[in-house]
Amino acid sequence: MSNAGNSQPNSAPAIHAEQLCRHYRMGETVIRAVDGVTLEVRAGEFVALLGSSGSGKSSVLNLIAGLDRPTSGSVIVHDRNLARLSREELARYRLRTVGMVFQSFNLIPSMTLAENVELPMRFAEIERGKRDSLAREALTRVGLQSRMNHRPSELSGGEQQRAALARALINRPELLLADEPTGNLDSHTGTEIMNMIREFNRQLGMTVVLVTHERALAEHYAQRLIFLADGKLIGDEASSAFVATAGTERERR
Repeated sequence: MSNAGNSQPNSAPAIHAEQLCRHYRMGETVIRAVDGVTLEVRAGEFVALLGSSGSGKSSVLNLIAGLDRPTSGSVIVHDRNLARLSREELARYRLRTVGMVFQSFNLIPSMTLAENVELPMRFAEIERGKRDSLAREALTRVGLQSRMNHRPSELSGGEQQRAALARALINRPELLLADEPTGNLDSHTGTEIMNMIREFNRQLGMTVVLVTHERALAEHYAQRLIFLADGKLIGDEASSAFVATAGTERERR
């Protein structure tokens, strides 16, 4: 990743959505979950999608992840138009380009942490010895090296989310997409998780898109805030914390 070690995003677009729409029917009603959203996220940027329940923020994230297809419009990630990819190509895209963290940890109860974390590498057909080594490295990165052989039921919520984060990072994705990652955690543990996500953004140059309804959390961690309501983009601004930090750095120079 060319941005490694640099907290400042470069000018190259990682994500470009143009008049992005996702509509579906519920009986006779057309639900406009995403309704003409145009946005751009630069490589290495940390962006938060903000809005109330039903605003469309998770639907936008699912379109960026290739988990859903747009009704119209386009979403282009690193020069690939996701709407034009086959099902197999989308699966490879999710495996190699995208890491995802959800509010629910989505760990497999019957597997150990190491087995859960190495699962994406199995799909990538990486040989066993390398899987073991990379899983150990990923769990060490999130402070769970001593819990590798434990099952999810033996861990706290925060430990499970850290394991989910390790799994999301195992294939060194270019994008980390986080959908309310602190929603099931207490405030202290949530802060730990968000600090880790920010460090991965800064140290690895990973582009991060965070979905949250908490403006204070978004202001503290993200560089940019994108506001959605009723499926439409209604605001796009730099976070106050990022503006203040940038101003301080300019003064030091």
